[in-house]
Amino acid sequence: MKLLALDTSSDACSVALLAGDEVREDHRIAPREHTTLIVPMIRDLVASAGLDYAQLDAIVIGNGPGSFIGMRIGASVAQGIAYAAGLELVPVSSLAAIAVAVLGDPAVERALVAQDARMNEVYLAEYARGQDGLPEAVGAARLHPAAEPAVPAGRGGAWAAGGGWTRYPQLLAASRPGLAGVSAERYPRAASLLALGRRDFALGRRCAPEALQPEYLRTRVAEQTAAGSTAS
Repeated sequence: MKLLALDTSSDACSVALLAGDEVREDHRIAPREHTTLIVPMIRDLVASAGLDYAQLDAIVIGNGPGSFIGMRIGASVAQGIAYAAGLELVPVSSLAAIAVAVLGDPAVERALVAQDARMNEVYLAEYARGQDGLPEAVGAARLHPAAEPAVPAGRGGAWAAGGGWTRYPQLLAASRPGLAGVSAERYPRAASLLALGRRDFALGRRCAPEALQPEYLRTRVAEQTAAGSTAS
């Protein structure tokens, strides 16, 4: 199987390529540089494997939630390549990609991922280890006030992960009594997207490029951004 994965929903600009059993990745923390970096990163990674886009089976896209502008950049690039090469897209949660890295530690059974949503809120999602070892969502991703504890009532023991915890120290302070620990994982990695995308591709969870629906969560602000606002 040959899959290209990319995520630009956070401060990280991340690209990975699966070709057979080999994974290549280019992962950079580069706030506000996604527009200039993402296409050359993809081109160089695919060329280094001796492939062209038409040889890929699909493109895995980190589908948010996250930065509205970043998500639009990633979606546009993925759709453009998919259109040109006749490929389908495999949309994957960017929050779940962070959980993949956290659950890579066999001692961790659950991850509580928070990413900055601006406006004193975070995008929050909880994941448990599935039978295949990959994250399974415990409920739906949601917006959560940064001033309120994020640990669900009666269910502690998850590891905190994602940039939202460092962006809003008050969130961590309010939630810490119910957390098992705090992971250093802050941003989604494209290599983690590949693990989820490979599974979802096999399960038929794919779409045509024009059918991609980014997971903005905050629809009103996303619409303002698309109309030309500077929100991110």
